[in-house]
Amino acid sequence: MGFVHLRVHSAYSLSEGAIKLETLPGLAAQAGMPAVALTDTNNLFGALEFSSACVKVGVQPILGIELAVAREAGEAATPCTDPVVLLAKDDTGLANLMRLASRAHLDPAPGAPPHVPPATLADHAEGLILLTGGTRGPLAQLLLDGQEDAARRWLERLAQRFGDRLCVELHRHGVAEERLVEPAMLALADALGLPIVATNDCFFAAPAMHEAHDALLCIADRRLLSEEDRRRVTPEHWFKDEAAMRAAFADLPEACDNTLALARRCAVMARPRSPLLPVSPKVPPGRSEAETVRAMAEAGLARRLAALGLDEREAAPYRERLDYELSVIETMGFAGYFLIVADFIQWAKAQGIPVGPGRGSGAGSVAAWALAITDLDPLRFGLLFERFLNPERVSMPDFDIDFCQDRRDEVIAYVRREYGADRVAQIITFGKLQARAVVRDVGRVLGLPFGLVNKLAELIPNNPAKPVTLAQAIEGDPMLRAMIDQDEQIARLVEIALQLEGLYRHASTHAAGIVIGDRPLIELIPLYRDPRSDMLVTQYSMKHVEQAGLVKFDFLGLTTLTILRRAQDLLRGLGIEVDLDRLPLDDARTFAMLQRGDAAGVFQFESQGMRDVLRQMRPDRFEDLIAAVALYRPGPMANIPAYCARKHGEAWEAPHPAIRDILAETYGIMVYQEQVMQIAQVLAGYSLGGADLLRRAMGKKIRAEMEKQRAIFTEGAIARGIEPAKAAEIFDLMARFADYGFNKSHAAAYALVAYQTAWVKANHPVAFLAASMSLAIANTDKLAGLKAEAERMGIEVLPPDVNASDADFQIERGADGALRIRYALAAVKKVGLAAMQGVVEERRRGGPFRSIADFAARIDPRHVNRLQIEYLARAGAFDSLEPNRRRVAEGAEAIVRRAAAAAEDRASHQIGLFGGNGPEPLRLPDVPDWPIMERLAHEGEAVGFHLTKHPLEAYAAALRRLGVVRSSAIEARVAQGAGRLKLAGSVVAAKERPTRSGAKMCWLRLSDAAGSYEVTLFSEVLNRVRPLLAAGERLLVTVDARAEGETIRLTAVDVERLDPAVAAAGTGLKAWLEDTAAIAPIKAMLSQAGRGKGRVILTPRLPTGQEIEVALPGGFAISPALVPAIAALPGVVRVEEL
Repeated sequence: MGFVHLRVHSAYSLSEGAIKLETLPGLAAQAGMPAVALTDTNNLFGALEFSSACVKVGVQPILGIELAVAREAGEAATPCTDPVVLLAKDDTGLANLMRLASRAHLDPAPGAPPHVPPATLADHAEGLILLTGGTRGPLAQLLLDGQEDAARRWLERLAQRFGDRLCVELHRHGVAEERLVEPAMLALADALGLPIVATNDCFFAAPAMHEAHDALLCIADRRLLSEEDRRRVTPEHWFKDEAAMRAAFADLPEACDNTLALARRCAVMARPRSPLLPVSPKVPPGRSEAETVRAMAEAGLARRLAALGLDEREAAPYRERLDYELSVIETMGFAGYFLIVADFIQWAKAQGIPVGPGRGSGAGSVAAWALAITDLDPLRFGLLFERFLNPERVSMPDFDIDFCQDRRDEVIAYVRREYGADRVAQIITFGKLQARAVVRDVGRVLGLPFGLVNKLAELIPNNPAKPVTLAQAIEGDPMLRAMIDQDEQIARLVEIALQLEGLYRHASTHAAGIVIGDRPLIELIPLYRDPRSDMLVTQYSMKHVEQAGLVKFDFLGLTTLTILRRAQDLLRGLGIEVDLDRLPLDDARTFAMLQRGDAAGVFQFESQGMRDVLRQMRPDRFEDLIAAVALYRPGPMANIPAYCARKHGEAWEAPHPAIRDILAETYGIMVYQEQVMQIAQVLAGYSLGGADLLRRAMGKKIRAEMEKQRAIFTEGAIARGIEPAKAAEIFDLMARFADYGFNKSHAAAYALVAYQTAWVKANHPVAFLAASMSLAIANTDKLAGLKAEAERMGIEVLPPDVNASDADFQIERGADGALRIRYALAAVKKVGLAAMQGVVEERRRGGPFRSIADFAARIDPRHVNRLQIEYLARAGAFDSLEPNRRRVAEGAEAIVRRAAAAAEDRASHQIGLFGGNGPEPLRLPDVPDWPIMERLAHEGEAVGFHLTKHPLEAYAAALRRLGVVRSSAIEARVAQGAGRLKLAGSVVAAKERPTRSGAKMCWLRLSDAAGSYEVTLFSEVLNRVRPLLAAGERLLVTVDARAEGETIRLTAVDVERLDPAVAAAGTGLKAWLEDTAAIAPIKAMLSQAGRGKGRVILTPRLPTGQEIEVALPGGFAISPALVPAIAALPGVVRVEEL
């Protein structure tokens, strides 16, 4: 007796399997099964993870796959695939299984589902057991189609290739097709002498999960549970125990017996391997990797020391440290790793591709610095090699490398060329159904109202860095629990969502991870294809691809590096060369800017909180910036006030005089992990390798290891004359610090990038902002913030202009010598970079456009369409050719037609309309321009914010009447003692986030004619006014303002729409008329505005030349938009607000 499941779908059968892989071995063990198979749909994503999990619980893993196989030609009216099950019998079978799983993804045409042709299956049959696929398989499908002869031939062909490794697979899920086809399948098995085997096509763990699994299929297929005609499985598709399976196949006991026989034949599993590294192309013939890395590092160090101008005495510590590091690297067998990293970084730098100075603990290595892997002098900043590579704890080194975002792919392409495209792959990642998403998805498939589901989902905190589970959200939110208790539909939704949460939904690729193999990767792991890339992708995720012996290299894209390179290019165009690698680290202008908290756009320092820290700290040395990067995190933030106070003169004492020098840089505060290591070395005699083990033990808080380390530390400290009580005190202090200690190497490397960014902003602000805008060209929220920053700094941003702008942002020098930023054509919404590059190329080729007609005659109609012309017109890009924006926008179709006609004439070599003295004038609609507020609204829509003029400028008189404070006056008013202020502004951006209690808060950025500012909305106000916070909305905000150090905090008390508030304030107008014909349209506008408190006085000029004032009875709702609208009417001389 006994039974083994040979067909099981885990969660790696994406959006199909509902058995979490880590639970599968336990299910088998609980059912008393000695073995269990994993047969996910067309993949081996979980093979290594499954093997390891099975070993832990004493269950034999059987590695398999449910693989789609194409029908033979003539076996189906249309091309189709059917699944078979393949199980690996031995090492050869596992290798073939990996090849088939890979070929199923790599070979089909783009867009085609994963599958293999029959010939590929036959070519890789050795070592594999094939089950015929049950009711869904080719055999059953041919029989159901009435093709008995074809079914027999199919079995016979497979028998030739698989021999005694072919089994006829039977299903009994209570489906009619199973009963129809089983007799014929049994007859064929008997006729051909093939064994039969019983499987249950398992998709979920227990019967109670059937409804949740049904919902999962609906989520995948975007169907509703209430729909009848859709994919589904029966309630029988669960992980049945032996008794249930034996009962189902009581008349065919041998079908269950054969599961055990097959399990005994499968004697292979996926095993971890030691790291496998290719040989770097840097290694010349006849030389070892160790010899090569030593020669390269020594030569590189000589260049570094020469650049520093050090004498022999000063250079000696560097040479000693390099010799020590190289001996460790060689002993640990990592010379090849260093060579590979040095190779692609040195190549990138030779191609002019910006590379970050370092990231993580690798910046502490002199060898890495000498090999140009990093650009930070470890000895100058007290960085430790053992924090990166510890000779007492053998583990792979791990360099994370930042590249210029725009050129990162060039470096990866180089690696593929050097090592072979079949040996380099990206790493797969899996998207999970997390709490919010699963609630929304289940609500949708249940057909519940969107508003109800959205209300429920919004109560779940959304923190991508530390996701909250649905169960945690329910436990922490009484309102959520109340909704579940009071509404049966919500209760059902949550019950299903809890079962589906954490299942895998889709596969993607890791943003940075690349693996490089020493042989074709298909020999080591199964492979996958990302439809968006031609690169191979591993089927194993990050953790398991490393366990499989592949070494990961992180190629990260850092936007800041691209901004810096763009700024250098812009400055080069002005004849200014900047070498970021040779900047003085004590630039007074840079530190003065940072001390003011003027860090908008500065890497690491641009958040409001970090800017507050800079104002408190008033950094005046590079080491302060390193400390700021390390301290500004939850936990160590508590030490920021003490650091700042001590920096500015407050006395401090070290816990022991022997470690004062170690803590002097940070004023007695333990900030860095390296300080813990140095304290252990100095006070207790640890080696730095041993001190790194101590640091790790403290961080992990493993009691037994901590007690062991406490004894070692105390014994070593006592031996050096330190009192036991003092040793225990310092050990406890170090242990408390280890909760949040930061890696100084990483902090120093990122502080260097931050300093470089700040230096460029302080010394070349126009280039810095233009470069920042260039990298934010598709992000109007960022562009709006950068525009406001430019205004604050007194830098003019010129509007887009088809005769002056490039596709990208550029710098212009005015007649007065001042530098300005010219807005990019491609930054206008809905126009596109390629199209605008075409416009600029034509302007460079044929000179500036002389008119709208000339523009239309010369542009390529294949690249520029009506919508693009409209948006360029709304943005003001044609103002230099035609100041009436409305004429151009409404004439966009005529412009495009003229462009098409001109292109046809050029193609046929005719002169037509466009010869002679230039193009024939183009007839645009004869309409007046939009009133100013409408014009600004169109501009705001096209640009994403208001570029030439702010809408609130039209509200000036009304805002004075309401007592509104301009943003530029907030600081002065608070300094005078004002606590509550009225502010007005247009919404630039609103960012919500959960608070610790789970409630929501919002940072609302508003702009007025003087600049921009940020208001904090807490949940009570936010919940009431959320619908008002749309971008572009004009608001009146009442805030509580208070000074916190040098920062002003604005907290919203009330938020309302501005126009009704202005109308209610009683703004009036007086209009002078030269023609009484204007009275009728004025009456219509006033009727539309409605009644309010505003007086209206009309002053018509009589035929005699006299003027009379006519006060209209009652009051009207006079908005600032109404004033320019009336002023634009024919017959109106002028309008003034009252």
